[in-house]
Amino acid sequence: MSHSIQVKALNSFISQKVNNISPSGIRKFFDLLSSVEGVISLGIGEPDFITPWHIREAAIYSMEKGYTMYTSNYGLLQLRQELAKYLKLHYELNYHPEHEILITVGTSEGLDLALRAILNPDDEVIIPDPCYVAYVPDIILAGGVPISIPTCKENDFVISASDIEPRITKQTRAILIGYPSNPTGAVMPHEELLKIAKLAQKYNLLVISDEIYARLVYGIEHTCFASLPGMKEQTILLGGFSKAYAMTGWRIGYVVANQELIEAMTKIHQYTMLCAPITAQMAAIEALKNGEREIERMRKEYDGRRRLMVKRLNDIGLSCFEPKGAFYTFPSIEITGMSSEEFAEKLLLEEKVAVVPGSAFGQYGEGFLRCCYATSLANIEEALAKMGRFVKKYKK
Repeated sequence: MSHSIQVKALNSFISQKVNNISPSGIRKFFDLLSSVEGVISLGIGEPDFITPWHIREAAIYSMEKGYTMYTSNYGLLQLRQELAKYLKLHYELNYHPEHEILITVGTSEGLDLALRAILNPDDEVIIPDPCYVAYVPDIILAGGVPISIPTCKENDFVISASDIEPRITKQTRAILIGYPSNPTGAVMPHEELLKIAKLAQKYNLLVISDEIYARLVYGIEHTCFASLPGMKEQTILLGGFSKAYAMTGWRIGYVVANQELIEAMTKIHQYTMLCAPITAQMAAIEALKNGEREIERMRKEYDGRRRLMVKRLNDIGLSCFEPKGAFYTFPSIEITGMSSEEFAEKLLLEEKVAVVPGSAFGQYGEGFLRCCYATSLANIEEALAKMGRFVKKYKK
């Protein structure tokens, strides 16, 4: 048997769903980045801060005491109790720690569990475009159909109830939103969230609200979707520790919802993941108990970088709306006439600055870049100087 026939035979074993999903545009770009030395990266969506010492110390101490075993599928009860206190303190939400909170391996697992638990084949999920790279593939892998709604710079990249309602069909199961947004940094106004809540109630839809960046907002208050009138029972709330506590590598997140939904998600979780690592759970307990000061310190630092980056991007001609959350800017590259991918690749090879093409986040991300300011001010200054030189060279 020839090699080509062997390869064809092996490919035939791969699920059609998987074959139909494109590789992540972010991963594709960072494969290229790895071949270039001396790069300043504005691409990786990860805090540049190290996990605060008191959180690391709690994890080390837990190992010294012998906490190296499985936990309940739901996660440590103490962690769920602390999360219940946290949600009550910040959003006036009352969740039962034993039945309505599930600890997951990052917010990403929580999203996967939520979609697999609620979707039947060909059920539709409404999402904004651009959006986080996992939304579309996760919906497809769960057997659903993503229904994208375009957002744009003119409306600050937020989805609206008036855009959603015409797209609701008999197959619509849920609305999936993520604000503050990755990649745009957009934050949904409270008034618009209220309209979406009323729409969900009118059509009896679930809302999956990805709020991993909830604590990273600037000059405004974050609205937790589940706290809106009548929405606690119809919301699946996703959260985690990666961004606000600088705990990306710990892979620790949570899902909060009514008991029936949590039980359904736990069925999947117990057969696929079993439980989140106990060491990460012990660290998360410490983060919730004593992490507020560190959150505020990091948030203030991000805010300074945010203001600098927005101003400088606009100064060099890359028109950029003011993001109110997360740690991303999403400037337009229209003045260059390039595609997002072409701009990002040339910028990397010619100026050794890494950004992510907006097209990696959906059709309507084309013509934009995701620039992450989770890096030092010195790096941001140098990167923007190089970008200014690059734009001047290619400006039409």
